[in-house]
Amino acid sequence: MNRRHAVLGLALGAVFSAALSLPALAGENTVILETKDGRVTIELRPEIAPKHVKQIKTLVSQGFYDGLKFHRVIDGFMVQTGDPKGNGTGGSSLPNIPAEFSSAPFKRGTVGMARSGSPNSANSQFFICIGDAEFLNNNYTVVGVVTSGMDVVDKIKKGSKSDNGSVQNPDKIVKMSLGQ
Repeated sequence: MNRRHAVLGLALGAVFSAALSLPALAGENTVILETKDGRVTIELRPEIAPKHVKQIKTLVSQGFYDGLKFHRVIDGFMVQTGDPKGNGTGGSSLPNIPAEFSSAPFKRGTVGMARSGSPNSANSQFFICIGDAEFLNNNYTVVGVVTSGMDVVDKIKKGSKSDNGSVQNPDKIVKMSLGQ
């Protein structure tokens, strides 16, 4: 074997080795959100919001999100969940997370952290944009993106526009889990 073939062999070996490890790495930051209408796959973005992603993964692994309501759903804007009180005022027992704003845009399929008026008040609540929402750019933390299942997100029961998206008899998260 000449030197060129040896180098090519090493390069191909590295490519195949990396390719074999990709599914494990991808699954590590994948969240599956199940509703009565189907499955939503979310790819978390730890490279832009490491603290928020860590908190979501911790809560998912604890089963925190299972059974929680989509309490605020505004047609053309977003669906919000993650509040154990079901009214937008609750959070988990974990501490709030400091803002991790980035240049990632809020567009259809973007997953962001909900918060109060304080930029450092995100805890457990998150939202999925069902429309572009560039007015949120650089003001809220992007934590992920829906990679499949936006048709399922679109079926989540909408709230009243006159009541800021509050939903009567809201749909719920059946289960959230980590993995592929």
